[in-house]
Amino acid sequence: MDRVLFDTPVGPMALECEGECLTALYLPCRPVEGAGAETPLLARGRAELLEYFQGKRRVFDLPLAPQGTPFQRRVWSALAEIPYGATISYKELARRVDRPKGFQAVGQANGRNPLPIFLPCHRVAGADGSLTGYAGGLELKQFLLELERNNP
Repeated sequence: MDRVLFDTPVGPMALECEGECLTALYLPCRPVEGAGAETPLLARGRAELLEYFQGKRRVFDLPLAPQGTPFQRRVWSALAEIPYGATISYKELARRVDRPKGFQAVGQANGRNPLPIFLPCHRVAGADGSLTGYAGGLELKQFLLELERNNP
């Protein structure tokens, strides 16, 4: 596993990869210590994230390998299908993964997403459109949604 630490407009982040795939992004609320040499993949990941924060990138073009249960990976895959600037409800996300009554399970999988932003769990909101839980905190979730709304 390789890791790079870097600054972003919302605070320091860490990005990890194993082999040829990104495996984790640590948001500012989850500081991580220790980093190795920046691999070409980590450099690309860092660059694409910084382009996203500048409003210049809407789609990421990186190999991702989040580690989780088959159900979690299904939820995370569905997150990748939510368009830039859009939001969906937990109910809709549950429907998309064929668990229409599984809002809580979907919410838990969403909260365990190891690659936030790349797999945009911040685009999932409450049924009434309200902002609900986010591993990086609601302030960061609001920031990311506003960033996307302001850079269509």
